[in-house]
Amino acid sequence: MGRIVALDYGKVRTGIAVTDELQLIASGLTTVETKQLLNFLRKYVEEEKVERFVIGEPKQMNNLPSESEELIKPFLRTLQGVFPKIPVERQDERFTSKMAFQTMIDSGLNKKQRRDKALVDEISATIILQAFLNRKK
Repeated sequence: MGRIVALDYGKVRTGIAVTDELQLIASGLTTVETKQLLNFLRKYVEEEKVERFVIGEPKQMNNLPSESEELIKPFLRTLQGVFPKIPVERQDERFTSKMAFQTMIDSGLNKKQRRDKALVDEISATIILQAFLNRKK
């Protein structure tokens, strides 16, 4: 088995989370500038066996795609072109930022630490990945 890599894709930054090789545990990996994302993923795929990508799917409350989905579509095409053998799946990402912020509060991070948007993105990617794992069980 290989790892599953989840992305909380954003215009400026993208949070990244991965599973262990047995695909049991979702862990935050890092946050990278979106313009550096493909280079980061190329290096990561060279070093680790990646079985699939899971990309957050932003939806509105009425289940329609949110405006940010238009930013993600071109990236999805590029990702599939760069990694044609690695399947890409989507996972609803509604409320992940709020859940990430609450996770930061619950874990005792102070106000200054909670303002770290990169950390919020990484935690959001982890929540997306864990939701994907739960859905697949």
